[in-house]
Amino acid sequence: MTTLLVTGGAGFIGSHVAEALIAKGYHVRVLDNFVSGNRAWVPPQAELIEGDVGDLETCRRAAAGCAGIFHMAAVSRVLPGFETIQAYTQSNIVGTQNILIAAHDHKVRKVIYSGSSSAYGDQPFPHLEDITPPKPVSFYGLSKLVGEDYCRMFDSAYNVPSVVLRYFNVYGPRQPQTGTYALVIGIFLKRQKAGEVLLINGDGSQRRDFVHVRDVVRAQIMAFESDVRAATFNVGSGTNMSVKELASLISPHHEHRAPRQGDPQETLADITRIQTALGWQPQIAFKDGLAELMCAS
Repeated sequence: MTTLLVTGGAGFIGSHVAEALIAKGYHVRVLDNFVSGNRAWVPPQAELIEGDVGDLETCRRAAAGCAGIFHMAAVSRVLPGFETIQAYTQSNIVGTQNILIAAHDHKVRKVIYSGSSSAYGDQPFPHLEDITPPKPVSFYGLSKLVGEDYCRMFDSAYNVPSVVLRYFNVYGPRQPQTGTYALVIGIFLKRQKAGEVLLINGDGSQRRDFVHVRDVVRAQIMAFESDVRAATFNVGSGTNMSVKELASLISPHHEHRAPRQGDPQETLADITRIQTALGWQPQIAFKDGLAELMCAS
């Protein structure tokens, strides 16, 4: 049975990837430090290694015997502060380097790297992989972009095949609702359930491209199972809506507060490349994905 490693496999997206790979008949190994992951989300059929991608020997142990690596372990979200910057560097840059070294040592067939639309910053939209130059406006976006560059260098210099997937605003079951990793839809739904007013950063005109986590999982698996390598793909819906419009779909009661530093004004993926190269396109309409979440909450 083919063994695949999912780093960050106890997290929001990673746990869905682990489940989907098991459903397809793969043996899944999960590496997670449980800083933000949830033990209950690790599929019982998965092999679990508790550890941090910042430690090279742990990465080597986790990658042994693996045909592929889905690298999602990262310190995520846009947050200020020098302590957070150090965490971005250690996890998102050094951690990615360690995973790539481990992949090289164990002759892993392909690494699927979870990138971020934060790499684009406030560049003109729609964002195109080869036309829109990366220009991150946050240290998080910068750290994810550096991870992309490591993937490309390891592919060309050390023959470690990889595919970079730049995720836009991923939502769906298990999305964080509290703490520093909380996402806007999760925060709004939590406040709506509690009967609280929704709080909008800024005037709410900022627009986001929301893509469902199950569509993201499909993109990852299709990228791994394809012959494509040394490629970067946007993974989004190709449409967007304002934060104010989103809030209105969830509750009529909302207020505005100061804008959050480091947030881009608009994200919008051009998904032509991934449609052409992999035959992928989003299947879950936002209204259906939101309705599922609202019923579950």
